[in-house]
Amino acid sequence: MATIVSYTARPRRITQAGLLILAVLTGVTAYALVGLGRYEELPADLMQYAIGAGILALLLQIAVMWRAPYADPVILPLVMLLNMLGIATIETVHAANEVYGLRSSASADRQMLWAVVGAALCIGVLVLLKDHRWLRRYTWIFAVTGAILLLLPLVPGLGNARNGSRIWISIAGNSFQPAELAKIAFAIFFAGYLVSRRDTLALAGPKVLGITLPRWSDFGPILVAWGFAMAVLVFQTDLGTSLMFFGLFVAMLYVATDRLSWLVIGAVMFLPPAIVAATQMSHVRTRLTCWLDPLSSENYSACGQISAGLFGLADGGLVGSGLGAGRPDVVPHADSDFIFASWAEETGMIGAFALLLLYLLLVQRAIRAAVGISDGFGTLLAGGLGFVIALQVFVVVGGVTRVIPLTGLTLPFLAAGGSSLVCNWIIAGILVRLSDAARRPAARQVAGAVPGSGSGAGTGGGTLRRPATRTEGAPA
Repeated sequence: MATIVSYTARPRRITQAGLLILAVLTGVTAYALVGLGRYEELPADLMQYAIGAGILALLLQIAVMWRAPYADPVILPLVMLLNMLGIATIETVHAANEVYGLRSSASADRQMLWAVVGAALCIGVLVLLKDHRWLRRYTWIFAVTGAILLLLPLVPGLGNARNGSRIWISIAGNSFQPAELAKIAFAIFFAGYLVSRRDTLALAGPKVLGITLPRWSDFGPILVAWGFAMAVLVFQTDLGTSLMFFGLFVAMLYVATDRLSWLVIGAVMFLPPAIVAATQMSHVRTRLTCWLDPLSSENYSACGQISAGLFGLADGGLVGSGLGAGRPDVVPHADSDFIFASWAEETGMIGAFALLLLYLLLVQRAIRAAVGISDGFGTLLAGGLGFVIALQVFVVVGGVTRVIPLTGLTLPFLAAGGSSLVCNWIIAGILVRLSDAARRPAARQVAGAVPGSGSGAGTGGGTLRRPATRTEGAPA
């Protein structure tokens, strides 16, 4: 059997190795072009950067070959490439701020350090998490953990407010955004909760205006999720985070029940609080005003960030000014909230679309893992994590391009910030584990009960489309 596994898995690992090499070469080239464009010389630390990236890629390759030989060969190269392009963009912002001296920004060296930590945690997930179904044993522990993390910024003396939102905590002089870790905990909790209750949630209820509503007795879970989202919106004045958590639950609820009415109900429930926030909270109202008319003379002082970002996007044109040749220093938070504008200015529309295509491929791979996996918990978890990435990209890029009002979310793997980067690397590790479970030959076999959950824990753990004919599989 070991010979068969090695033989059938080898093509995927060869493909992954080739793609990792291509990702490293592309990222190192982008970093070199930033130095040439800004200082007309190669960066002094280019060799160390290339060696470090190569070692990380090698360790990731070994970890996958050892622990997840059937995993999707595209996920980690995509993550590696996005991370390295983000470091190059952060370096061009930092270099521009040094040259023109307008404001300070994060350095690429610090982002490299966080990338090492994130990749190490990704490898840790692959090594320690041998079977994703073990996460289901701790469904309610993840629920409590996520709630605590989400409410930590409200603790006096621990949380602090930035740019109108109270979503950060400070520990020993270092800042951390606990909502980034909470989204992973809630995704696991939602998957475990919904997979065991999807049958009752899918039962038909009364019809209102042609929409089949759920039974009133089954409406409790969405009310609790709605209450948490509103608590974040009211007490932390963060529309983006509340939208992310409530949207995650509604999307996973739709996947679990296959009922479009849940999406309609979720949109209807979230719209009134969003309107109240836009009219009553000055921070949210300012962002709405800047979304509607950022270039008017009355709003220009308050909307200077989004206005500068729009001019940066326009200045990029079709092919961009070139890496290291733009002026991202003009835009506040050009290395974090507006890093997409910095990237688009220097790479143009072609580079912006290429970046969005990379995210599209990553989300598609997550959905592909969700479709191919044999147990309902894994399907919901992979789909939920893929949706989180897609929602963050849409909200951030939509805010920068004025498709929707600006929020405080960050672009996954690209934006400066340790908490976001590290947590997204953890998501990548979980997706690799899920894709391995979806692609290995044993995943197509009908198996027994959930490990460690008792004789009845397998109920509702099978394939979502036909819950009565399959149950949760035993660990490999």
